[in-house]
Amino acid sequence: MTRFIDVHSLVRLVDETGVPEFLAALSDALRDDFLRWREFDKKARVASHSHLGVIELMPVADDGAYAFKYVNGHPHNTQVGLPTVMAFGVLAEVDTGYPVLLSELTLTTALRTAATSAMAAKALARPDSRSLALIGNGSQSEFQALAFHALLGIEEVRVFDTDPHATDKLVRHLSACTPLQIVRAACVADAVRGADIVTTITAYQGNAAVLTPEMIEPGMHINAVGGDSPGKTELHPGVIGMARVFVEYEPQTRVEGEIQQVAPDFPVHELWRVLLGEVPGREDARQVTLFDSVGFALEDYTALRYIQRMATERGIGQQIALVPELDDPKDLFGLTASGRRRAVLRRAA
Repeated sequence: MTRFIDVHSLVRLVDETGVPEFLAALSDALRDDFLRWREFDKKARVASHSHLGVIELMPVADDGAYAFKYVNGHPHNTQVGLPTVMAFGVLAEVDTGYPVLLSELTLTTALRTAATSAMAAKALARPDSRSLALIGNGSQSEFQALAFHALLGIEEVRVFDTDPHATDKLVRHLSACTPLQIVRAACVADAVRGADIVTTITAYQGNAAVLTPEMIEPGMHINAVGGDSPGKTELHPGVIGMARVFVEYEPQTRVEGEIQQVAPDFPVHELWRVLLGEVPGREDARQVTLFDSVGFALEDYTALRYIQRMATERGIGQQIALVPELDDPKDLFGLTASGRRRAVLRRAA
């Protein structure tokens, strides 16, 4: 049987754990898997683009488990009452191909993205960072703020979105659940000014310049999350040129990330090498660092494994017959009505 985690089961798991605690444990698990990066069979995601959005499949595997995520990105969905991003995923045994987990990944994607952002910032931002500018206050914004508060000690969050209702929502949620000092900014430049860390997490489907070079100050760490497909970016190319740039999986980020705007030989560093100590991260306190985060399948693999372990320990979710359970593994026809009638006739004879 396959364990099935629907939205309600995942919410129960998160609520029982606590959002900050869930983020912290997931960030630790992500670091552990990034440290064994070489063990994974990796490839860029497979994407199907339309004029309204994109649908993607994101696979990855090691010697023991195979995982994939189905995910979309349709910025106009909110106009018809649907989330911009929706996702589900599967975790299977490599030895047999048997699917052991089918799980929602919409809420989980927001959690794993925030946990990845915080993991990267711990390696790249100045250790004394205390203020975060959060540009884009949509569905993932609270998780980003909570992850940076819990894992990096961020005390102040400066927030801005072109949609004031999104900012109202963010301020309402954060005010109710954290001691963070929340500052509403009048524009991007006001939010960014003096910030130690800047996270951009907008949904605009196109080449935007949310951050421009004159906004960038020495020592900033930039966490660029919203640009995650061809033709969808958030940073002016000049910002990229000012920074030491880090990515998840370079072949994918060259196509989908902020660095799609620069020359193919523009130097970048994969984050796992920093975590392993193979290349330096931040080299001095005044250096600008950029994590060009597009989301990579390994992060979903980690999240699915974490959900499987926690759900199994707590008895959360349900067991479903996603694939047939057969007395004779060669007799698939026997599941059908015709097959069952033939079996009855054989027994009667």
